[in-house]
Amino acid sequence: MSFFSGLFSNRAKLGVALVTLLLLFYLVVSAQRGWLLLTSPEIPAKLMGAAYLVLPVVGAWALIRELTFGARTEKMASILAEEGRLPVDDLPRTPGGRIVRAAADAQFPQYKAETEAAPEDWRSWFRLSCAYDAAGDRTRARRAMRQAGKLFGSRGN
Repeated sequence: MSFFSGLFSNRAKLGVALVTLLLLFYLVVSAQRGWLLLTSPEIPAKLMGAAYLVLPVVGAWALIRELTFGARTEKMASILAEEGRLPVDDLPRTPGGRIVRAAADAQFPQYKAETEAAPEDWRSWFRLSCAYDAAGDRTRARRAMRQAGKLFGSRGN
């Protein structure tokens, strides 16, 4: 399933599409304003225009990086689901819907050991990322998912 085929059936993808459109609009307006300042005869305005043009470049880079990350993560999840190796979400939850931290922490060593045993396997890094996320460590979860994506991209599946 491509991004666009599931766009309107998935609220998260619809949100990503809306934020992307808003960011693109902002980037176009920023670039246009930067260009107007750059073509101004005054030196301070030219300097501001040049600085203003940096924003769309950085924004476009970040947007492309995050969309690529999301698409790659979705593809890896699909492959793991087809193989029946996607982590099962069976951890107990609080009445508010959050995963019970102690249960996630108890399950974590299994995924860490799996990754240490197979550090070149993107599947183990993907599952480790899910374990970090369940344990509430979003920074390490994202880092592990980026490692999974790097291995996935370099070796395929």
